[in-house]
Amino acid sequence: MTQQLKRDLKNRHVQLIAIGGTIGTGLFLGTGKSIQLAGPSIIFAFLLIGITLFFVMRALGELLLSNSGYTSFNEFASEYIGPWAGFITGWTYWFCWIMTAMADIIAVGVYMQYWFDIPQWIPALSCLVILLLLNLLTVKLFGELEFWFSIIKVITIIGLIVVGIVLIVTGFKTNYGAVSLMKLTTHGGMFPNGITGFLLSLQLVVFSFVGIELVGVTAAETENPQKNIPSAINKIPIRILLFYIAAIIVIMSITPWTQFSASSSPFVEVFALVGIPAAAGIINFVVLTSAASAGNSGLFSTSRSLYTLSKNKDAPAKLASLNKKSVPSRALFVSTIVVSIGALLSKLVPEQAFAIVTTISAICFIWVWSIIIISHIRYAKKRPDLRKSSTFKAPLTPFINYVILIIFIGILIIMLWAEATRVALLLTPIWFIILMIFYRYMKKRVK
Repeated sequence: MTQQLKRDLKNRHVQLIAIGGTIGTGLFLGTGKSIQLAGPSIIFAFLLIGITLFFVMRALGELLLSNSGYTSFNEFASEYIGPWAGFITGWTYWFCWIMTAMADIIAVGVYMQYWFDIPQWIPALSCLVILLLLNLLTVKLFGELEFWFSIIKVITIIGLIVVGIVLIVTGFKTNYGAVSLMKLTTHGGMFPNGITGFLLSLQLVVFSFVGIELVGVTAAETENPQKNIPSAINKIPIRILLFYIAAIIVIMSITPWTQFSASSSPFVEVFALVGIPAAAGIINFVVLTSAASAGNSGLFSTSRSLYTLSKNKDAPAKLASLNKKSVPSRALFVSTIVVSIGALLSKLVPEQAFAIVTTISAICFIWVWSIIIISHIRYAKKRPDLRKSSTFKAPLTPFINYVILIIFIGILIIMLWAEATRVALLLTPIWFIILMIFYRYMKKRVK
């Protein structure tokens, strides 16, 4: 009997995985740097990228539901663009999440040092082992973990927004004067650093949305994909407005944007400023769970990517093996080992290297999102029959697809122009060159 992934993820799991995918350390920690660059115009940056990625997700949803056999992006990339595209996209997505998981598992060690004076690699590796063991059990347990991790993040952000609205309505006074929406415009206007600051913030905003496509990876293990995937995708605009836009407006209404630091979390600063007891400890716990959640998602997505690559003969055949719980255990072990090597070596890597890693990750995710859009364009041309019968048509196709590709190209040009991201952008093609060489080598062996 052929082994298959189990469809054990229920609607509430998919909904919260979708939320978890759009709320990560990029929001909790990266917002400070984004606000410093763009000022209040960061609101428009989040709107632009959020709307762009909503249309990417609609294209992804239609593609996934057009064929129940799809388990990941590389499968429809292979069908509609070519086997090389599937190979490169599959390995690139694995690479993206390996780097993201490395950074987040390391972050767990750093956050634990807030309470315990121990070497950061000990809690980092301990967390990794715990997540591995839990992921080995059942996919349903992964869904439960993400459900509760996401609940913590959602409660924190909603708590911030509610507190902020009360402070705005009552005109609560802080060290920076009365809390007011006027703070958005009284410190240099909405674009205090001009269009340049706005454009430079786009790369960081892109990184904040990394993981939004995780719903697509769950397709093969979702209980009722025809219902649950559209439901999760269609709620993305509401989540973006609530968890990003509303939270940032509240933060900048309490504290002027000029007071935020690139090295600290605006959430910690705001909770501390309004006098909430143990604010730093509470937020540290939330950011800790957010990092563990991202690490959990990293192990899930990388193992499923390796499983799909192996099934399509783009990776060693043994990685397509499933355990008794229908979990791709060998692929999970391999991904965990690679992440653990990164965690152990992390203390030797200077902070500048982490900036390069996150930039490369953002570039690789732009590749994956672009492949989704190009695949959708080809799908609409090659399979008008499927397009016509689709119950979840992506709107404004193909016009919006080309607009999205232009936006992505524009972001890459900005990253080449900006000194902080130029090196990483120039290094990234090395990864794609290595993959093309590897692809040609593997295809020659098959022949």
